[in-house]
Amino acid sequence: MTVRKSAVAGRFYEAQPKKCLSQLQALIPRMLPAGTDTAGKTVKAGIVPHAGWVFSGDVAGKVFYQISQCQQVDTFIIFGAVHAVRTQRGLLYNTGAWETPLGQIEVDEELAGQILDTTGRWIDANTSGHQHEHSIEVEVPFIQQLFPQAKIVPIMLPPMAESAQIGKVVGRVLEAADKATVCIASTDLTHYGPSYGFSPMGVGPQANRWAREQNDRYFIDLALSLQADQIVETAAMYNNACGPGAVAATIAAACELGATEAALLAHTTSAEIMSEKFHQVAEDSVGYAGIVYY
Repeated sequence: MTVRKSAVAGRFYEAQPKKCLSQLQALIPRMLPAGTDTAGKTVKAGIVPHAGWVFSGDVAGKVFYQISQCQQVDTFIIFGAVHAVRTQRGLLYNTGAWETPLGQIEVDEELAGQILDTTGRWIDANTSGHQHEHSIEVEVPFIQQLFPQAKIVPIMLPPMAESAQIGKVVGRVLEAADKATVCIASTDLTHYGPSYGFSPMGVGPQANRWAREQNDRYFIDLALSLQADQIVETAAMYNNACGPGAVAATIAAACELGATEAALLAHTTSAEIMSEKFHQVAEDSVGYAGIVYY
């Protein structure tokens, strides 16, 4: 059996099993926020960030916990951003299992095959392309902890013009599948500052606030209004997401599955976390948002 070994344990999150579990448990809420009404709701999809857990793990934890309070899940289709390889096509990990410090999680080979059969114009079966990519891996332990029987279908998706169309096709496959599924998009938001070569408003706290309150919000507002067709183009225009293809596909799939509303669970930045946790002022800032679709 093909097993993808962890590529970023020890860097993005703890590598030792007990430490990884302890870190993970600290990031997962113990209850929903006051006033949250999930009665009768089923989560169709979610958006999570993929930085190191010390920065974005609590945002991802809120999304996965919200899903766990609404339903059981058989399979998560995880659309990830692409950082580690050059590709103009989607790359689907279609066989075997993934391994993290918490153990192994199986790939849903049946569902992966069905998705490949219908998206082969845009997506290839490719396990090697996933070996060094972090955007999907950092989400997997949350699933292992909260949904121990679940399987995954990992799909790396670059910002393709066809991303929303891919999502629609995947949504139809999931609608016909005899199992409970949820789509997840893994993306960070605006990468602002000298380190990222993007600082149109200068450098400093005011510039970082602009990145959060205006540039991130362009993307978040589109995502909340379920405008999948505009996600990729808008991200290219405003430079405000690293995984817009993944987000466009996920929103489109959610709509095919009947989603009509979205909720923003959290929005923060690495600069805010540097200030709050480490009492340091950061020149650079990366945005993180957690969204669910019902």
